[in-house]
Amino acid sequence: MNERHYRNFAHCTIPDDPEQSVNRFIIVAAKRARQLQNGARPFLPTTSKKPTIIAAEEVRRGLVKYELLNQVVEEPAEPAEE
Repeated sequence: MNERHYRNFAHCTIPDDPEQSVNRFIIVAAKRARQLQNGARPFLPTTSKKPTIIAAEEVRRGLVKYELLNQVVEEPAEPAEE
């Protein structure tokens, strides 16, 4: 069932995302759409005027760079000093 789940959302994933997170795709595309609305130039030549369509295609092709923030890294616990 997991394979079918990923195939259904293959159009909503970021190429270099190991987790294939649809939520991450949506957040990155939304932020890119906001940039386009504020005057940023598209990375691709397009006939679409809609920033959401342009942003989704750019993210789908891996043209938008993103950074993971607030990623929790588990460190080994230090031994208690007596």
